[in-house]
Amino acid sequence: MKADARHLGIGTWLSIGSPVIAEMASECGFEWLLLDLEHGCITESGVLACLQAAKREDIKLIVRVGSLDTALIAHVLDWGASGIMLPHVSTPGQAEMCVRAMQYPPHGSRGFSSSARAFKYGLNAPKNMLEWVPPLFLAQIENYDGVVNSEAIAAVGGVDMLFVGPADLKLALSFHSGEKQMSFDEALINVNQSAQIHGKQTGILVRNPQDIPALQQTGFTCLALGSDVSYLRDGFLGSLKGIKAEKSPASTKNELRS
Repeated sequence: MKADARHLGIGTWLSIGSPVIAEMASECGFEWLLLDLEHGCITESGVLACLQAAKREDIKLIVRVGSLDTALIAHVLDWGASGIMLPHVSTPGQAEMCVRAMQYPPHGSRGFSSSARAFKYGLNAPKNMLEWVPPLFLAQIENYDGVVNSEAIAAVGGVDMLFVGPADLKLALSFHSGEKQMSFDEALINVNQSAQIHGKQTGILVRNPQDIPALQQTGFTCLALGSDVSYLRDGFLGSLKGIKAEKSPASTKNELRS
């Protein structure tokens, strides 16, 4: 993976777990896709099929794990995921542990198998591990401590991006009981400043396209536009707008008889 290939632009969230949807999304021009194992309906066993289906050569496939599960992280990377998103990263120590789970010795503890799908089942295994390029790591900032420690998290080698989870961050900040309060907008500025200090990228999930200009001005360069669930839901609801359901002939006859 070349240096510029580590930059992520416009992507989307895949939560349903359908290989057909993954393939369709990959062909629609998104630069990256996120397979959500934290909140989505996708299961661990369903990840491989989605990775295989989203086969456009230049697309990046990120898997969000639910927790710092070292075995699961190694597994999905062996299957060919381009990177990992870890939720609720609050300290640099958590980021460092995830980096170790993602990388091979001497920088990590991940077990090596040359026959993994990521190496085309042994047909493209690295001959020199010093030339091996590690996968992408998106550390998700979703609480007050994560924002406060965001500069230290961004400083960790192996962290490519600070990715804000807006729903969890808003919720966490609204219930923060410490002396120092912080607004959501202040948190976004803080995270972006921290990332810029260390030359790291920032990303965020976007529900409303009208928010994009303001987010880009704040510094976000990686945007996840909606999700497969939201696109389907809004499409279903939109197809029913303005359509008044008509009664069937059978129901009309039943009413006349009553």
